[in-house]
Amino acid sequence: MAVEVTRLFDFPYYQLEKYNLDKAFISKTSGEWESISTKEYIDKANQISRGLINLGVKPNDKIAVISSTNRTEWNICDIGVLQTGAQNVPIYPTISKEDYEYVLNHSESIYCFVSDDEVLQKINKIKKKTKLKAIFTFDDIKGEKSWKEVLESGKDESNQNVVEDRKANVKEDDLATLIYTSGTTGKPKGVMLSHKNIVSNVLSSFERVPLDNGKDKGLSFLPVCHIFERMILYLYQYCGVSTYFAESIEKLSENAQEIKPNVMTAVPRLYEKIYDKIILKGEALSGIKKALFFWAVNLGLQYEPNGANGWWYEKKLSLAKKLIFSKWQAALGGELKLMVSGSAALQQRLTRVFTAAGMPIMEGYGLTETSPVVSVNDQRNNGFKVGTVGKIIDGVEVKIAENGEILVKGPNVMQGYYKDEERTNNVIKNGYFHTGDKGKIDEDGFLKITGRTKEMFKTSGGKYVVPPLLEGELKQSLFIEQVMVIGEGEKMPAAIIQPNFEFLRDWIKHKELQIGDSNEEIIASDRIIKRIQKEVDKCNKNFGKWEQIKRFELTPDVWSIDEGHLTPTMKMKRAVIKKIYQNLYDKIYKE
Repeated sequence: MAVEVTRLFDFPYYQLEKYNLDKAFISKTSGEWESISTKEYIDKANQISRGLINLGVKPNDKIAVISSTNRTEWNICDIGVLQTGAQNVPIYPTISKEDYEYVLNHSESIYCFVSDDEVLQKINKIKKKTKLKAIFTFDDIKGEKSWKEVLESGKDESNQNVVEDRKANVKEDDLATLIYTSGTTGKPKGVMLSHKNIVSNVLSSFERVPLDNGKDKGLSFLPVCHIFERMILYLYQYCGVSTYFAESIEKLSENAQEIKPNVMTAVPRLYEKIYDKIILKGEALSGIKKALFFWAVNLGLQYEPNGANGWWYEKKLSLAKKLIFSKWQAALGGELKLMVSGSAALQQRLTRVFTAAGMPIMEGYGLTETSPVVSVNDQRNNGFKVGTVGKIIDGVEVKIAENGEILVKGPNVMQGYYKDEERTNNVIKNGYFHTGDKGKIDEDGFLKITGRTKEMFKTSGGKYVVPPLLEGELKQSLFIEQVMVIGEGEKMPAAIIQPNFEFLRDWIKHKELQIGDSNEEIIASDRIIKRIQKEVDKCNKNFGKWEQIKRFELTPDVWSIDEGHLTPTMKMKRAVIKKIYQNLYDKIYKE
């Protein structure tokens, strides 16, 4: 009987029946790529299920899984947990020990799988304040319980009938996972997603992904604890894509050249970094090589889908691909035919230039609460429009409220926030999830995001300002890496800016300027301040007088997840950043 996918643990069995891959998941261990087949994946997942049942795990128990990198073990544990009728609670590895304590207690997790010693140390500090019975590690750590103990316990197949019974009793509407959103404010919210929520999203997203099923290779590196990458991993399983796990974001290019992936997913910040590095290399060229490089870049920045620029443009683009863009492709393995972007707004220049270079970025839109995809671009059948997040996927309904807010209804909408009925009722009304994002649907059915209701503010003069629009414009500058627009209740908008120090150092060297090498010396330089002012002035020309940036201050820090500036999906924690740089805020508005 053909496998019908209705629960998350059906995906590997579907893959076994349809593709039976020799290499289902591939991780790098001690410098070597090590793979497991679809059959081994299922066998080990069943071992975990049997081992967990031996430990007394019951349906609806919560098992936390925390990994610093994506790896094969995570997926084995995921299926192993779900088959018992328990729920997987993935947790971001970079959160504070206080947040670990909160999430573990709020979810009432009884066991925890962790990847390495760094995560283990954080958990050990708060373990006694939680209900955890044991912690199992993926890495071999002396004196600690290894996940291999659970596998070993599950080698005895005598209770496989219990596993089968548990699986049979899991219904598609049952809770599958609690995903705690990183949140830019307050305590994390536990989003309740059912098997149906995520499965329906995978099957609808499948229609938008032009892959060679059973043959293509995917590169995975975004945190799998985030629903975006997790849904993608289920999608890869459904498509028979061999999934390689990058060692780290730093080694992304190196890993891509080794494995030559056909597809990968990323957040806009990563595409920005890749683009910035490419441009820096172009700046280092000279003569005809440099002229050709920037001719190709400028051509790419004019890109429009479906040959809209005419045959002469396409002819020039073909030459640019041969001379310049082929080298860009080679840097990421040379075989990429699709890159997907989600989680935050993607700058149009990136969509244009990478697509022109033969590595199309298809931007989509979604939230944890919608499992996550609501809409996504697709190069086929006129389904791609630059500056939009694509057309709504099948089975999902979107309407725009009178205030411009995007409302979503469908099988992908969460069951609610765990233990928080009031908050759930605030965002789900009449079956529609209120996203907090503003948007519009154009005449061709493409969704365009126009802002975020919570991020808009009024100045003291009563004028509305939409920070993400200004920030997106400013971040197109090679001189600016991060920027937060401020000014709620103040007389004017202003900005706190983290310069692109890597680019600035090259620029200083190229201009032969006498400026020190430290971040502090760079931001204190009048020449640097004037140059960034030029970028701010350029941005301001695109906005009304009331929303233009009147003042800015530079920070010497590189904003990061570890230091608390950014969420694990690289979104700014606005309240935290304002608190960190209160002195700069006061300097702008009180001097």
